[in-house]
Formats: sequence, C-alpha cells, structure tokens
Amino acid sequence: MSAREAALEAFLRRAGWGAARRSVLAADASFRRYDRLVGPAGPAVLMDAPPDKEKPASFVQVARLLHDLGLSAPRILEADLEQGFVLLEDLGDETFTRALANGRDEAGLYRLAVDTLVALQRAWTPERGAGIAPYDEAAYLAEAELLTEWYLPAVTGRPLEPAVAESYRAAWRAVLPQVERLPRSLVLRDFHVDNLIVLDDRPGVAACGLLDFQDALLGSPAYDLVSLLRDARRDVDQHLAAALLERYREALPHYDGAALEAAYWVLGAQRSSKVIGIFTRLCRRDGKPRYLAHLPRLWRWLEEELSHPELAPVAEWYARHLPPELRRVPDAEAA
Repeated sequence: MSAREAALEAFLRRAGWGAARRSVLAADASFRRYDRLVGPAGPAVLMDAPPDKEKPASFVQVARLLHDLGLSAPRILEADLEQGFVLLEDLGDETFTRALANGRDEAGLYRLAVDTLVALQRAWTPERGAGIAPYDEAAYLAEAELLTEWYLPAVTGRPLEPAVAESYRAAWRAVLPQVERLPRSLVLRDFHVDNLIVLDDRPGVAACGLLDFQDALLGSPAYDLVSLLRDARRDVDQHLAAALLERYREALPHYDGAALEAAYWVLGAQRSSKVIGIFTRLCRRDGKPRYLAHLPRLWRWLEEELSHPELAPVAEWYARHLPPELRRVPDAEAA
C-alpha cells in the first residue's frame, strides 16, 4: 500500500467512512481521482486531489459559495485540505451528457443550464469574490498561448519563432479589452454538459447539479455561457445556441447587451484556441491522443468566431500564420 493510500484510508476512518465500500467513479485529464463510497449513511464521493497538483481548497471554497447562492454543488461532508482529500455529497451519475444520449430534450436541458447561470449572475455580489483570483489579461493570454506553444509547432514541424509568438500576443491584446467592458463575476470555467448533473427531485435551477469548479476565477459573465454553448466535446445546435444567448441577455438587463455579445465571441475564440492547444498537449506530452478527435469541431467553432468583427486582429494573425491547410489534426507523435 502506498503512503498516499494509507493516508486516504486514515482520512476515511476519521470521517466515519472506514468500512465503506469503494469503487472507482472517474478519472480524467487532470490529476484528480474520484471514488464512490457506499456505507451505512448512504452513498458519497471521495475526491483525491493532491494539493501540489490540484486545488482542493478552492473546490471547497467555491462549493460553499455556490450553496450560498442557492445552487446545487455537492455538499462538503468532510475535508483534509492539507492532503487533498474531500468527501462529497453524491449527486448521482445522470450527467447532462448521459441524459442527452438517452433521449432527454436537448433544448430543455440547455435552458436549465442557462437559467442556472442567470441565477448565479443575479445573486452575485462583488464582496462574495474575496480570495478568488481575477481572470485578467495575463490569464487569458497564457491560455491562448497554449495554441502557439503546442499546436503550431505540431502542425508546422518547427519551433515557434519569437516574432510569431509576439505578434500573436499583440493580436489578443488588441481584442481582450472588450471582455473587460462588463463587471467581473464568478466564472466556473468548465461549465458544460459533462459537468452538469440532472437532479429531477429538486425545484427550479437546483435541478442542475454542478461539478468541476475548482479552477473558478473572477471574470466575464459571458465565459461560462461560451463553455456551455460552444462545447469542445459536443456539437450544439447553433440555432438553439443563438436563442439561448438571447435568453441570457434578456434575463440580465443590468448588463450591456452589446458588450455581452462581443465578450461572447472574443471569449469563444480565446477558449477554442486554448483548448486546441490543451488537446494537442494532452496527446504529445501526456500520451492521450483521444482528445485529438475533437479538433475538427474546435476549428469549426474557431473559424465562426474569427468571422466576427470584434476578432479582426486575431483573424488576421490566423490567416497569416495558421491558414486553412494547417488547421488539421496533427500527428499523434512528433516526427
């Protein structure tokens, strides 16, 4: 037994779950692992998030904050943040992804997700954000640069030239001020159907369970809508997406509607660029080539996003340095 496994078992004994049956629930592209526990008190979920690689303290902070806002994040049953062990309420297995695959009404589920974001925005006040880092220009640039760091060398077969990297940063600096035209709010950052749970026994927006928010920042109220409607892993009907963008705008009249839409397209392009880089890195560095299958979808999203006038400087950079013939799935291994 490893030292970490021994520490985990000691944590469960202290929490009163030492005799519970454990089974692997999920492991993903991160360093987190989830086990389902079944014990006398019912089911629970154990999150193993090594604090040198993950953010268990942030997860606990944001979970409690979401509860205060009336939303359905898992309740925190017990936590050892120093070691990165958190015992959570089990929200079940019915992700929106599974519900959609089983024939659940797509429009209804997406409306519920959008209304959940609306509820968050309506309840949000700036003082709630104490201790949460800003999603600022430096963060947006660092993420967007994952494309030039990983994808561009993968498809050109040569190292990134410093001048090309700097022109990419300059293009983004020209468009990112549009994102700051709205006040900052809580951004969960991975708000999409894989991380949403159907809770039919709860009323209103509480029927939307929330997962995977440990990377939350204070940023644009458009970001999570982008994450939902321009999903890296799932095709979303864009007629539905357009209607839901309008639903979101109309439900939040205290935000400037034109500024919200401009931020939506700018952040769509930023997120698509970022995820293309991440999925290439997962393949090349981490030996996980399955993520490359999503690149054609991401390029479709990105090309649509770049067609909007708000993105003109970034679109010009792409036309010069990543023309259509380079917008492809790179080889799984470096030549």
